Amino acid sequence: MTSVARKALNIALVQMKVTANKALNLQVAREKVLQASQKGADLVVLPECFNSPYGVQHFKDYAEPVSPTPGESVQALAAMAKDARVYLVGGTIPEVVPATQKVYNTCPVFDRQGNLLTTHRKVHLFDIDVPGKITFKESAVLSAGDHLTQFQTEFGAIAVGICYDLRFPEMAMIAARQGCIGMVYPAAFNTTTGPVFFELLQRARAVDNLFYVATCSPARSEDPKSYPAWGHSTVVSPIGEVLATCGHEETTVHSQWDLGAMEEARTSYPIYHQRRFDLYPDVSQSNKN
Repeated sequence: MTSVARKALNIALVQMKVTANKALNLQVAREKVLQASQKGADLVVLPECFNSPYGVQHFKDYAEPVSPTPGESVQALAAMAKDARVYLVGGTIPEVVPATQKVYNTCPVFDRQGNLLTTHRKVHLFDIDVPGKITFKESAVLSAGDHLTQFQTEFGAIAVGICYDLRFPEMAMIAARQGCIGMVYPAAFNTTTGPVFFELLQRARAVDNLFYVATCSPARSEDPKSYPAWGHSTVVSPIGEVLATCGHEETTVHSQWDLGAMEEARTSYPIYHQRRFDLYPDVSQSNKN
């Protein structure tokens, strides 16, 4: 593991209401990103499906390209990052690949100059059937991503996952073993899975790897026909403490990733030097980036 200087990254999670009006969603996102920047944010995170309603019936209708010619959402996100001078984890958008017509749930990430640093396509698709509560099958419309994603900042490398990716500890283990200071997950958990798993999974990913975890959810809509987002966007410390969170309402959560505190935690709890790779494999060595 690499050593880090004692400095702090200011992070903001924009828990915004999402409507069926893409232009309005982009406008609201811009306003909130700029507001977060004015409050000192270095890294701003938008929620999963921030530009469109979340649902298999909506993905194709709202899908747009990321490359070679970016669609309106990617262009808007680039302008937000540049004007706010922040790193922007641009939530997710339904991405269509013109050459194949495949649709992905994709997170574009931008630097402070508005340049597209990387994209993460949701690796683990949300296919679930809880009798009497919720049935959802992203794979009916979406294709799964085929790579893990990290991006560099002056604070250190940060990894990206999307919602259901949080359920799979290997992604976070690989990121931590490869030197990331934390993981960010745009995530639209719902009122069935959220109360049971959302905070628990974040704290587990953080404490198992002694790094920071942040999640950003949409705010819950008052429309009973819309997807019931759980909300509760959260920042968790390397020792599993909830540093900042909220309810289901529209808000922006501000917190810090203190890199000195992370270093101290890794010194106090030296799991990175105690693993037994003679008995089990180091998953970071077999990762396909």
